[in-house]
Amino acid sequence: DTKGDFQLAPLLETLTDKLMTKDDVPTKMASLRWINMLLEKRRGDMTEFVPNLLKVLLKTLSDTSDSVVLFTLQVLARISLGDGGGPLEDPDNLDEEGHGKRTTEAHYGLLRGTKDEKHFKLVINAILGLFSKDRALLENRGSLVVRKFCVLLDAESVYMLMAEVLSTSCQLTLEKGLRVETGDTENGLADEGKVEEPIVFSLEFVSTMVQTLNLILLTASELHGLRVLLAEAFDRSSSDDSKATKEEDESANDLFDTLFKCWCHSPVATFSFCLLARAYEVAFDLVQKFSELDVSVGFLMQIDKLVQLLESPVFVHLRLQLLDVESPHHAPLLKSCYGLLMLLPQSDAFRSLNDRLTTVCNLRDNLGIPPVSSSRSSSPKLGIDAKRQAALLSHFDTIMGYHRRARRRDGTLLTDEVVAPRRPPASVKGGSQYTNGEPS
Repeated sequence: DTKGDFQLAPLLETLTDKLMTKDDVPTKMASLRWINMLLEKRRGDMTEFVPNLLKVLLKTLSDTSDSVVLFTLQVLARISLGDGGGPLEDPDNLDEEGHGKRTTEAHYGLLRGTKDEKHFKLVINAILGLFSKDRALLENRGSLVVRKFCVLLDAESVYMLMAEVLSTSCQLTLEKGLRVETGDTENGLADEGKVEEPIVFSLEFVSTMVQTLNLILLTASELHGLRVLLAEAFDRSSSDDSKATKEEDESANDLFDTLFKCWCHSPVATFSFCLLARAYEVAFDLVQKFSELDVSVGFLMQIDKLVQLLESPVFVHLRLQLLDVESPHHAPLLKSCYGLLMLLPQSDAFRSLNDRLTTVCNLRDNLGIPPVSSSRSSSPKLGIDAKRQAALLSHFDTIMGYHRRARRRDGTLLTDEVVAPRRPPASVKGGSQYTNGEPS
């Protein structure tokens, strides 16, 4: 009976001690279930124990057992909720087979709780701080952590807050002479009285994290709802001017702007993000700016990987929109893809993209359709005005300027370290096509 009068402190001390000192999975799972139940039933009383509890839970994320890690993520998600959320066994949360329902709604989370912004930010800060110090954990478990949080809470709020934290922390880094420290407390944590104090990350870590988040956004089934929401920001075909529709448009636009400003730390990720969100005018302006960047091995490899992703199901809408040759969005979309093609050296990725674009151009010629002008005045459905687009591109230039100054200061090419994937795509495996940033 959790409603009875008993002391939480000694109980939690015993539970966390068992969690840290015992090696057997059943004991750890039992401790996590107790902590999870207390957060669900007595969330208010548990608040004072959150900082110390977080330190233990973060260490548990490195456990070798996947079941322990998954339950730890559920406990961390409950800490983010002011009311502790509801049980996952709620019939409303389950399908006919007893599994969690999948939904296209980005605002939906299985725990169905109301977020406590203070503790939600504390948890996200702690996780990012842990990733910045333990890159092996980021590589091995980073995707699992992000995807599970998006399911338990909701993808939009998780991505929005991560983008805001990364952008803010990197701004502080820049203002303080591009320092590369990752925070002033263990695992990126602050005590309860300093929850709102931001932590500081290096440019290299922010770029790496953006790459990770972007790949998850492009490929994970758990983020389908967020992809739909992003597409709606620039693909509104409804003439409904109701208050609810306007609020949805503002929310989608705010989501795009927030993520775009954070994604600017990785040029190729920013470009793919614009293609995903169907912001083709912005994508075309971005690809033109790529000529001003350092074209490194990592940069070319990321473009190669993006071309492979363009052939995946997540970009089926883009491939089909290439057939809509009379649409106002067709010209900027086609020019964006051709811009990508011109950046690639002769390679498998080049030939793959070139074949697809040649097919599109042949279709237009066979239909006898003249090229459509891409002027914004004739493209009201593109969903972005010139002033807003200029502000976004200006922010991109500013961030790229910070990275150039960081490279000059360090005497290193940050793009090679950040943008290059761990394993090169098949078309560049063995370094046969890219040598010192130049095609062989």
